[in-house]
Amino acid sequence: MPENDQPVFSIEKIYVKDLSLEVPNAPQIFLDREQPAVEVGLQSEANGLGDGVFEVVLTVTVTAKQGEKTQFLVEAAQAGIFQIRNVPDEELEPVMAIACPNILFPYARETVSDIINRAGFQPVLLAPVNFEAIYRQRLEQAQSQPQPGEIPIQ
Repeated sequence: MPENDQPVFSIEKIYVKDLSLEVPNAPQIFLDREQPAVEVGLQSEANGLGDGVFEVVLTVTVTAKQGEKTQFLVEAAQAGIFQIRNVPDEELEPVMAIACPNILFPYARETVSDIINRAGFQPVLLAPVNFEAIYRQRLEQAQSQPQPGEIPIQ
């Protein structure tokens, strides 16, 4: 295999694309001592930017509520520009759905924890995420859903 046909994977840039913090019930929420219920949501998407260059965005949403009151809401879109060349088409999606979010997640985790701490709350430490398991689960769900024109067997 000629050297210029070797697979290439490199990180060109990692950056915070969007960051949002809401503390809608401040300052009263700081007087409540009740432990909040914390919900975490993850979403990733990839976009081609040109010849073998892709932007992958991992969006982390953290919501903390005390009963019906929202303590805080944070949404962080951690992005990266990746050069991915000479990778077979069937392997490109897993690289962007597993490898890239694995690289971005520690940065997103730090951004979320820092902004929550700066808002006056205890930092939320996000647990590690298995992006491969999420990808596999998404594939299984897509395969189990009937295709257009297909009649589901019951």
